[in-house]
Amino acid sequence: MTATNAAERVAAIPLIPRDVLFGNPERAGGQISPDGQWLSWMAPWEGVMNVFMAPFTDPASARRMTSAKDRPIPQYFWSPDSTAILYVQDKAGDENYLLYKVDVATAEETCLTPFENTRVQIVGASETIRDRILVGLNNRDPQWHDVWSLNLTTGALELVLENNAWAGFETDDTLTLRWAMRQNESGGTDLHEITDGVIAEAPREVIPMDDALTTHMAGYTTDGSVLYWLDSRGRDTAALLEEDTATGARTLLAEDPRADIGGTLRHAKTGVVQAFSVTYLRTEWHCIDEGIGSAFDWLRAQLDGDFGVLSRSDDDLKWLVWNDPLTAPVRCYLYDRAKDSLRLFYVTKPALEGAPLQPMHPVEITARDGLVLPSYLTLPPASDADGDGVPDAPVPLVLLVHGGPWARDAYGFNRTHQWLANRGYGVLSVNFRGSTGFGKGFINAGNRQWSKTMHDDLVDAVEWAVSRGIADAGKVAIMGGSYGGYATLVGLTYTPELFACGVDIVGPSNLETLLETIPPYWAPLVKQFHERMGDPTTPEGLQLLKDCSPIHRADRIVRPLLIGQGANDPRVKQSESDQIVAAMQRHGIPVTYVLFPDEGHGFARPENSIAFNAVVEGFLATNLGGRCEPMAEELAASTAQIPAGREFIAGL
Repeated sequence: MTATNAAERVAAIPLIPRDVLFGNPERAGGQISPDGQWLSWMAPWEGVMNVFMAPFTDPASARRMTSAKDRPIPQYFWSPDSTAILYVQDKAGDENYLLYKVDVATAEETCLTPFENTRVQIVGASETIRDRILVGLNNRDPQWHDVWSLNLTTGALELVLENNAWAGFETDDTLTLRWAMRQNESGGTDLHEITDGVIAEAPREVIPMDDALTTHMAGYTTDGSVLYWLDSRGRDTAALLEEDTATGARTLLAEDPRADIGGTLRHAKTGVVQAFSVTYLRTEWHCIDEGIGSAFDWLRAQLDGDFGVLSRSDDDLKWLVWNDPLTAPVRCYLYDRAKDSLRLFYVTKPALEGAPLQPMHPVEITARDGLVLPSYLTLPPASDADGDGVPDAPVPLVLLVHGGPWARDAYGFNRTHQWLANRGYGVLSVNFRGSTGFGKGFINAGNRQWSKTMHDDLVDAVEWAVSRGIADAGKVAIMGGSYGGYATLVGLTYTPELFACGVDIVGPSNLETLLETIPPYWAPLVKQFHERMGDPTTPEGLQLLKDCSPIHRADRIVRPLLIGQGANDPRVKQSESDQIVAAMQRHGIPVTYVLFPDEGHGFARPENSIAFNAVVEGFLATNLGGRCEPMAEELAASTAQIPAGREFIAGL
């Protein structure tokens, strides 16, 4: 089949509207109250995602519990005693999250941490103490989080520990601080035991820098007799261990040579691990508890695609189960374990039912030095007649690079993959070296390799796609957010002829200024950045950061570039985008710059996300030739400002 015929077949497929993919879900984030009496979920109110609830026995009797009007609530959870819903919220993307409480009986709302320029952390919660939690507050010193006991009934705060040295803490079920953690000179982590409120001078556990991202405590059982660890020391991938706290003896519970042990499922009352997950190409759950194993077997027989436990009642008889059918919208079910009954609670985006959603293909790509890169490929509809993951003719390709970089891509429904595939592009997401989840060797292979072997992996992935007839060599774009935005700038400055165009979303252009402007509460962990990126306090490290910064190669850009930025981003400051735009303009190089004054590290408001993606769609259509939904009033409905390059994109 010729490329022309393939394009004609794609053209016959209906366009999935941008606002369906990137607008608010109808419902999301379902939870069961600990006592099992209530259901809660997120749903739009006046266009903004808010929290709703209803009796478990009557989900239709919904009432709205929050009244956010400017930004969606990013996270909520139930109080341990089920009397209140708690949520966090920041202002315009500044990530200074405060903690709020909504009383279930009265619907009265209270800010529990009414401080300016403060970011709350949850330090500890308890199964047996239901009216208190421990929180960390950096209102005294923005760099350090003091530990406070918060009475959820009265709102009273009582200081537990004034913190001037510690990056984090571990507690037990009695809400007693048991460990204090701080970074050591090598960039690893020292763990100091706390006895009767006194922190030991010497660490009991030392985690080397090579293990720092793959080793940590995973919590105590309720009775304090067992401490769980996810630990890569002495091995490559993180294993699940249990420590007898009386004797210190440790027992290996699970390990996998392909990937780190990921999540665990714990008994609500005892805290004992009942199941664990491993995610290499796809997530696999392994059950230790026989009853949980039976429940998973039953669910597996009922559901197509992937599933997992979203929430459980304390008696463990009621579950919320998410289900990703992979080529249909994600669903949430109410599972009654006693009756083995499953009923639909909600579909996240019913408008996607019957839409031409495409399967995601897990693939392994071998880099030039032999490292295997777990990756994910989605192809345009009607382009792969036999479904083997290779199109009938090469297609334009978007290399979609994840952020972090200490994060990973995973298998499952991905709205960006579906959107771009629907517009006629193949979409390839690569877990390049430095990504997490595949063991410490995989992560550490990316140390001080920004713009170097980390970028080589992306280049190798493009060459893999071209060599197999997946991608049209002349029509490959690079796109991503945060580190993915940085990778886009690297792609256009270090390999300027490889990509047809690039989309940088909140990506740093200057690693030197990036490290100078990190949020103050990241300072206790800054040695990790220095060891993995380059140490600006040494001449060699500073030179490395400069050598790896696209800002110093802006004059080499020869392909079109689109940049999106939030003005309030605390991680990658607006100045990072301003710098590269100004440098390109000095050299007379075209660039389009979209700025959102009410956003931070990414675009949380759907109006802004839809508007930016409308611009992206026009940009890609101009440079790769894919399909484009007409741009209507998206920009006018958003807060988007376009300081540069409006003229370079059709429709703007």
